[in-house]
Amino acid sequence: MKGLSGKTAIVTGGGGGLGTAISKRLAEEGCRIGVFDLNLGAAEKTAAEIGEAACAFGVDISDLDAVKSAVAACEEKLGPTDILVNNAGWDQVGNFLQTDKALWEKIVGINLWGPLHMTHTVAQGMSDRATGKIITISSDAARVGSSGEGVYSACKGGMVAFSKTLARELARKNINVNVVCPGPSDTAILNDFIGEGEMGQKIYEGLKRAIPFKRLGQPDDFGGIVAFLASSEADYITGQVISVSGGLTMVG
Repeated sequence: MKGLSGKTAIVTGGGGGLGTAISKRLAEEGCRIGVFDLNLGAAEKTAAEIGEAACAFGVDISDLDAVKSAVAACEEKLGPTDILVNNAGWDQVGNFLQTDKALWEKIVGINLWGPLHMTHTVAQGMSDRATGKIITISSDAARVGSSGEGVYSACKGGMVAFSKTLARELARKNINVNVVCPGPSDTAILNDFIGEGEMGQKIYEGLKRAIPFKRLGQPDDFGGIVAFLASSEADYITGQVISVSGGLTMVG
């Protein structure tokens, strides 16, 4: 990809799954990577696998002060942030009427407040420099809904609307803001959703049958689209929402 070598990227939730795959792909393109994760040990593992171009930071993105401190520490080590990937997410599956406010607040804190905190903090510097790329990993749950993930879907839908608005506000600052929506993928959230045992396996196989490519997404399926949107090859793309779902969702 053009224009990525020497850039600094922050990837939240970089300690596992999609975040690790995205961090490694951007590093392959020559980026310096700030690996942000609530689990510092997981972030350090990803950074060690990447090498000298990566630094690990343990941060709770639902805490604005923690975000500000982590971003400042990352930029002191790696330089101003050119690329922000809002990837971190979490959910606990349950029908909405059987959940409570404490769970809602945790889901909202990670999936909505978290990327708002990261974006507000990082985009200040991007705006001052009049350059930057912001890519938020949402979910196809934001586009078509997902039973058992009501509050999570609301957060992800909120990030789609927020990103489109921010894309308009920051266009004059030469900052691109786009969204990637994964479909069903082999992640911790999916494993929690389908559960274990025979019933979980039946759900897993049913999802595969429903996907035209007859398989679930893997972490490595997402690094390429993020790298593209972060590159100079996507300089004229902003405010867009792209599903990566093996054809399960085809939104026009």
